[in-house]
Amino acid sequence: MTQAIIEIKHLKKSFGQNEVLKDISLSVNKGEVISIIGSSGSGKSTLLRSINLLEEPSGGEILFHGQNVLKKGYNLTEYREKLGMVFQSFNLFENLNVLENAIVAQTTVLKRSRSEAEAIAKENLNKVGMTEQYWKAKPKQLSGGQKQRVAIARALSVNPEAMLFDEPTSALDPEMVGEVLKAMKDLAKSGLTMIIVTHEMDFAKDVSNRVVFMDQGVIAEEGTPEQIFEHPTHERTKEFLQRFLK
Repeated sequence: MTQAIIEIKHLKKSFGQNEVLKDISLSVNKGEVISIIGSSGSGKSTLLRSINLLEEPSGGEILFHGQNVLKKGYNLTEYREKLGMVFQSFNLFENLNVLENAIVAQTTVLKRSRSEAEAIAKENLNKVGMTEQYWKAKPKQLSGGQKQRVAIARALSVNPEAMLFDEPTSALDPEMVGEVLKAMKDLAKSGLTMIIVTHEMDFAKDVSNRVVFMDQGVIAEEGTPEQIFEHPTHERTKEFLQRFLK
């Protein structure tokens, strides 16, 4: 039986009178890569930020291994540790070098020894192509693509059960997008569970097990990449893809 790591049930999120998420239900299985697509303002990033509780949902449930993380008394710190997050804007510590950026959460949050944290950081930096020549560099000495790869390595270093990517290439120059997408493709092949908000349609088509199309705060359509890209059934999905794939 397929094992759901995260189950979202009837999730809602409002900012004042503005209802951004209107009754979202979605399950994420172990090893699955889910791409979330849709127009700006459709609620994609808010959904991602609600899953890892950077935004507090207004209603509904988020089940992690069957337990509702929104219930009083649930250990939220432990839950957040299980989800790696990669942002549009990298969010690296500017005062720390590349290696230290990938070590700091391990030693402070997970209480790993320095030597263990360093070994894990180096392994994950190598995995995304940020080899030893970069380890002493500060973020300001790196290109956008390199910064994003460090951010991915940092998130991987806490051994998350699932990785959330919030438009990880949207702040990058076009020539740097490829290197980040390649790193993410390699992770997808490794069996990591990934939820990706993206505008990169070819990437979503290539790496996803499932594609979710969001429109005006609801999931309008979801299915395999072939179903969504080749045979969409919802009018809004068709409109969106025609505009995007022109």
